[in-house]
Amino acid sequence: MFETTGNIASKRTFTAQEIKVLNDTYKPLTARQRIEKLYHDFQTTDVMLTSSFAATSAFLLKLVSDVNLKQEVFFIDTGYHFEETLKYKKTLEEKYKLNVTSISAIKEEHAFTTKDQTWSKNPDFCCSINKVRPLDGIKAEYNIWMSGLMEWQSDHRSSLNIFEQRGNILKFYPLLDISKEFRDAYIKEHKLPFHPLVAKGYHSIGCTHCTVSGEDRSGRWNNNPKTECGLHL
Repeated sequence: MFETTGNIASKRTFTAQEIKVLNDTYKPLTARQRIEKLYHDFQTTDVMLTSSFAATSAFLLKLVSDVNLKQEVFFIDTGYHFEETLKYKKTLEEKYKLNVTSISAIKEEHAFTTKDQTWSKNPDFCCSINKVRPLDGIKAEYNIWMSGLMEWQSDHRSSLNIFEQRGNILKFYPLLDISKEFRDAYIKEHKLPFHPLVAKGYHSIGCTHCTVSGEDRSGRWNNNPKTECGLHL
């Protein structure tokens, strides 16, 4: 187990060799086994878990809740979520007994994006204010950031490894090499609830202003080359 001290994880950096060993060790494992091993190798206080409670977020949240109910889940409340997203969040919180904490932008900065309609002029800046900056405020407290990215979702995601150093935090993608077919079969087998908008043709769901129906991530930032909000770049 990687050593940390106290109740809050002591901040540490990982060498390229340590990251290689982690990738080589975790690669042969199933997604469930990867999550189990993570909590063997690290303390819960080392791990930051985020969820957008979109489309099929129940997949990762079910796996984590089966392994470690103490894990805190951070939800970035941009102020522009679909009402269906907030209802889906509540459904998953109750179903899997999740420990969810919502974080959001500074009130004045969020108000500026509303008045300015920043999403229509500069979506990167809007995402920076309402998504990236709020999370930056807590990232310094953790060593590992777990999220549910899968490599088939975009060109950027297809280039990732299970563990990736990103700035001062180590990213962990336990679902990275899970196929779309396997994910859907798992969801069906375990009767996991889909986001309500999936039935209406929304396969990737973000903020109301920047999401339309479409396959995979094609409905995000429609008519814009942007494919990521910036959290995972």
